[in-house]
Amino acid sequence: MTIRATAIAAVSAVALTTAALAQADPEATAQGDVSVTIYNNGQSLVQDVRRLDIPAGRSTIAFPDVSAMIRPETLSFAAEGTAIVEQNFDFDLLTPQKLMEKAVGQEVTLLRTNPATGQETRERATVLSTAGGVVIRVGERIEVLRDDGLPVRVIFDRVPPNLRARPTLSVTLESRRAGSRPASIRYLTPGLGWSSDYVALYDEAKGTIDMQGWVTLTNTTGTTFHAANTLLVAGNPNTGGGSAVYRGRPAPAAGRTTVPGTETADRERLGDFYLYPIAERTTIANNQTKQVSFLDVQGVPARKVYGRTVDWLASDAQPVNVLSQIAFSSSREGGLGDALPAGTVRFYQRDRAGNPQFIGENRIGHTPMGSEMTLATGEAFDITLQAEVESRDRITSDEYERMARYRVRIDGELERTIEVDPLGDLLAHDDALHADQRQARAGRGRACPGRA
Repeated sequence: MTIRATAIAAVSAVALTTAALAQADPEATAQGDVSVTIYNNGQSLVQDVRRLDIPAGRSTIAFPDVSAMIRPETLSFAAEGTAIVEQNFDFDLLTPQKLMEKAVGQEVTLLRTNPATGQETRERATVLSTAGGVVIRVGERIEVLRDDGLPVRVIFDRVPPNLRARPTLSVTLESRRAGSRPASIRYLTPGLGWSSDYVALYDEAKGTIDMQGWVTLTNTTGTTFHAANTLLVAGNPNTGGGSAVYRGRPAPAAGRTTVPGTETADRERLGDFYLYPIAERTTIANNQTKQVSFLDVQGVPARKVYGRTVDWLASDAQPVNVLSQIAFSSSREGGLGDALPAGTVRFYQRDRAGNPQFIGENRIGHTPMGSEMTLATGEAFDITLQAEVESRDRITSDEYERMARYRVRIDGELERTIEVDPLGDLLAHDDALHADQRQARAGRGRACPGRA
């Protein structure tokens, strides 16, 4: 019979009644004073200071509860009066499957229960193989454990020495003296990540937005970090031993324009990165997503903008809906007053009953304080623009002049302003066109219902 999950769970319950499972309490941890620095590129720096009794001479110290995805080559160890000789990372975790695999060639006890009488029988068996199923020898017969509905438990004599209940780093030390002292380990690990999300409530009548910023932490390292002092770094430090590569200007995102600001946010900087500390220590549980607030601003001036980017030589066969956009600033005066980590901004607006309703979302990159942002929330239902190129003439070897007509239709009663950027295609391809020329050729039109 193939051992069922319930049977294997029972195995671990019986076999692990030894001191090896004294840490069964999920809240129990061998960690000390933990600090975690999390970067945007999926890497994190873990620093853990523990107080240990270190004997004189050579000894091996175990550090359980490190990341199961630790990069051992990045480890550094420090304790007064000691030097590191060797380090080992035991990543083979204690699981029912691993127990069975490590028992190949060894004897175990099979405990079978008769479901009709409740009588238990015990047999000694040798595990022969676990490839595709468990093959055992009982006396002179060979059996394949299979699921036939009979309760079966496997009892192991001991826990294999190279299996750990939790990810464990062991360090061999040479110490000049015996005694208790703080010992710190520091290492890099993937599996810890963070991202930003923004919730913006737009009030069209007042011309304002209320915005909350949330940090989402995700832990897939296989280890819980208890009461960690957590620091978030907005930026992508280079990893992998290579140098950073300039990849040129990215293609413009649909419905998103940002004029970068030049203000310095009131935040600590690390080199060219901004730091976002979590105010209080927090436990980042394994396989958990946690959200923490880092921005809460009300009454920021904002306005609705209708716009469309038109390819340089594009003529529309039929009218095209323009984008509905919300423009605001991250400046200190009259704005959000902070540098914004990259993330998604989700906009809401109240209906007549006063209930906030979702009206659209857009992504922003890392945005300096003082930036002017215009983010599209979707297509305007009743506003269209139709472009028609009438002529195109060469001025110089890298300059052209064109004449275009824009027909705007508004199925409504309000006068509205439409911003038209007629250089969308040229901006992506003609680097010879200077910024002042681009600005001069961007168009803006005002239209009323029934007027083109």
